[in-house]
Amino acid sequence: MTDQDRKAARREIADALLKALERRHEIADVVVESENNVAAVEAIARLLDTSHLAAEAVMSMSFAQLTIDSRRKILAELEDLNKQLSFTLGERPASSGETLELRPFSAEEDRDIFGARTEDMGAAGDGSGAAPGSLDDEIRAALARLDDEEAAWFVAVDSGEKVGMVFGELVRGEVNVRIWIHPEHRKKGYGTAALRKSRTEMAWCFPAVPLVVRTPPAKPA
Repeated sequence: MTDQDRKAARREIADALLKALERRHEIADVVVESENNVAAVEAIARLLDTSHLAAEAVMSMSFAQLTIDSRRKILAELEDLNKQLSFTLGERPASSGETLELRPFSAEEDRDIFGARTEDMGAAGDGSGAAPGSLDDEIRAALARLDDEEAAWFVAVDSGEKVGMVFGELVRGEVNVRIWIHPEHRKKGYGTAALRKSRTEMAWCFPAVPLVVRTPPAKPA
């Protein structure tokens, strides 16, 4: 998560805390009527029209945060964050990572998203920056590297829709990690969320191997 995304998330949390204090009686009602903690967080998120991250912060509030002085501090923080940021978490909803999933690349199911990536980047899928071969050749080469445990490819999916891909290529003792987000889904925070989730996946695929995040090369002229 970028520094701006962290600030945006903190701003939404501060905003939710203030709303919760203003609607504390309604918050108390939905909490005591909830079956468990998960249900309570879901109910708070609906009531305040906020993210689950912010709802969890509301659910975790202590009595010390209910004082007038505490509310002043939260308001001051919110005003400061509003001055620093020109966008809301709602404008980059994916950056929280709540709905994004990474699943292993499938040659049959994911030919379309890899084809879109190759057309967009104009480069081979191995991260070398070389011109791409045919789509069949690219996928065949990728499957060979996957079988040899020299690569790990994932498709980023949000609510069933493919929004991008994550590539990990083992090169000289390091895993080069690249994130590609479909042009239609950029500037929504998907890159931030995919990168954060990829660390766990890559660590599982390549235990104890250093991860290096690579900026995608420019498209060939």
